[in-house]
Amino acid sequence: MIPPGATIGILGGGQLGRMTALAAARLGYRVHVFAPELDNPTEQVCAAATHAAYDDIPALQAFAAACDVVTYEFENVPVFAAETIAATTPVRPSPNWLHVAQDRRREKAFVQAAGAATAPYKAIETESDLTQPGLSFPGILKTAQSGYDGKGQLRVATAADLPTAWQSLGKVPCVLEGLVPFEREISVIVARGADGDIQCFPPVENHHENHILAETIVPAPISAAVAAKAIALAESIARYGDLVGLIAVEMFVLADGEVVVNELAPRPHNSGHWSMDACQTDQFEQCVRAACGLPLGDTTILAPARMRNLLGDAVHDWARYLADPTAHLHLYGKGEARPGRKMGHVNFVPHTKPLA
Repeated sequence: MIPPGATIGILGGGQLGRMTALAAARLGYRVHVFAPELDNPTEQVCAAATHAAYDDIPALQAFAAACDVVTYEFENVPVFAAETIAATTPVRPSPNWLHVAQDRRREKAFVQAAGAATAPYKAIETESDLTQPGLSFPGILKTAQSGYDGKGQLRVATAADLPTAWQSLGKVPCVLEGLVPFEREISVIVARGADGDIQCFPPVENHHENHILAETIVPAPISAAVAAKAIALAESIARYGDLVGLIAVEMFVLADGEVVVNELAPRPHNSGHWSMDACQTDQFEQCVRAACGLPLGDTTILAPARMRNLLGDAVHDWARYLADPTAHLHLYGKGEARPGRKMGHVNFVPHTKPLA
């Protein structure tokens, strides 16, 4: 157990690190962020910051020496950086979770090995793979690495369209996923402690706009049986990977009630932001608890909720949200409101008392 008063290191300086740092401060921890960017959202609320490239070995070693445990706020931190730190300081989740999550080929094989289903897929690595047997159409061609929020993927209607799509993505390693006829997208955030204790947040439904998460509905409008199935899959993945920390598992619910895993994220997740105002323990505190070996918190929903991302210029409506008694506003401290950029979010929770 790493007690309050210790220093938690966070790799990455975005909004997820910011909210994790705020949760850590509530529990009496200091936070040291490592990120190349100056004045990043996490740094604004941290006790210390290191600005260096992720391949700067002396900086990584000095950062490790200054921290008692290290976690991530995004999954594209180079595995090398996490392994360098892990040589002297605990990193939770382990660097292997980054290795898995950074490549869709490894990720899907990992999920299937853990006993969960994925969409049908084939790796596209060379020109000869474009005509291999077993390709599913229509499908989605996705780069094996570095894709997020809809970036690095194209819809492919027929086999004849595949070569052009692959060329458009730069002829890099990809996966072709068959389209899954899902009824809704859900996610489950799961934490596992060093003692093996597991706590899952209830499944939530996610709605996307232009491939970016726009809204999360809590709880997901699914049957108790489907919810139990989704939670069981998340727990199975956590155990299979010997997780110590917190991960998010994105899933599809099919018409027959089956659940298919889409992606993994070894960090707090956008679809868990609702927990900051409508759950007994929020995902960021749970991340801190799991990383530090503390008892995991209760994940009971306190009230139905809806989370809405503030993308780009939508952040300028902050005054309207502050005037709404059901709205809980969270801004990320980012300067430029570019289109599609996540500037903040609002959690809408039913107001239980009338205004005076």
